[in-house]
Amino acid sequence: MKKKISRRMFLRQAALTAAAATLPLSVVEVSWGAGKSRNFTFAYISDSHLTHIQGAKFVRNFDQGLKKAVTECNFMSPKPDFVVYGGDLAQLGKREELEHGLEIMGKLRHPVKWVIGEHDYYLDLGKFWEEKISRLYYSFDHKGIHFVVLNSILTYDSWVKRWATPEERMANMARLDNPNGSPFMVKDEQIAWLKNDLAGMPKDTPIIVMSHSPLYKIFKPWNFWTEDAEKVQAILQPFEKVTVLHGHVHQILYNQIGNITFQAMMSTAWPWPYPPSYIQKPHQVPKLTVFMNRADPFHERDATGWSVLDLHDGRVVNNFKLWENKDRVLKFDEKLGYPIDVEYQEPTKRIPPQQHY
Repeated sequence: MKKKISRRMFLRQAALTAAAATLPLSVVEVSWGAGKSRNFTFAYISDSHLTHIQGAKFVRNFDQGLKKAVTECNFMSPKPDFVVYGGDLAQLGKREELEHGLEIMGKLRHPVKWVIGEHDYYLDLGKFWEEKISRLYYSFDHKGIHFVVLNSILTYDSWVKRWATPEERMANMARLDNPNGSPFMVKDEQIAWLKNDLAGMPKDTPIIVMSHSPLYKIFKPWNFWTEDAEKVQAILQPFEKVTVLHGHVHQILYNQIGNITFQAMMSTAWPWPYPPSYIQKPHQVPKLTVFMNRADPFHERDATGWSVLDLHDGRVVNNFKLWENKDRVLKFDEKLGYPIDVEYQEPTKRIPPQQHY
């Protein structure tokens, strides 16, 4: 299925047209089903980081990002079958933040599939999330696609137990560049579950895996890193078409490892710099990724935005709609065997990215 996707296709009211360029969500169009009757769309929102101040006060900017995404979802056409939330609904895992997020997300007119992030988890180790929101990992099938949701932000038990209070533990996991941090993991129990979940499944079954952290290793000092990612990849490698969608990094990132395509989702809150700006430490940012040009890295909305993903025969075409940057399109090149940026993949055509933050 090939068609040009415009903002107008996702709006039912003309009054929303002006807002479309600034609404931070991702729309995923799946075309793997057997025939057009099995094609469907779903929306993806991630990394809102709702932050409680006191009483009924929350950081307004982060609230507005999520509210706009919810509004956009409700007026999408075609209507999504469901919405995925990709993690980090809260900033410090507070009950007030999570309940506030549920209140905003509760205005959605669609079912929600939840992925937990580290900011949601490390205050109470996921207790509120499991009781009020969702299981921490699970799978489901939808119109011929097998979806897997993983909790990829676990870490060593010794690190979890080292802190005097839950608040101290949460604060140390919440920092971006933290010498007291600890790498993320899926861990053996969940890996065994994944292996069993996929056991006996035909290898031509399309798989979409949704995690919060990337299921490969990018930059350990910032936890753009999953320690046991290779174990997860090994289980996914036998399948013909696998796409991993993740949040956490707040920027455009894309990669190909064997048969697995990785796509990062945008944040509704703020952008992160790329690890090479932290030049005194090594990194493994994918060579495929063409960096975003950050015109103003201190602008609260620079490089945030939303995207439209078209999955045609299991291959991702990602149409990024960016606020302070030119729109970007990533598509899978069948001859090369990996995704490319339609306009900027060739080095001579790139806009030099902002290097210093």
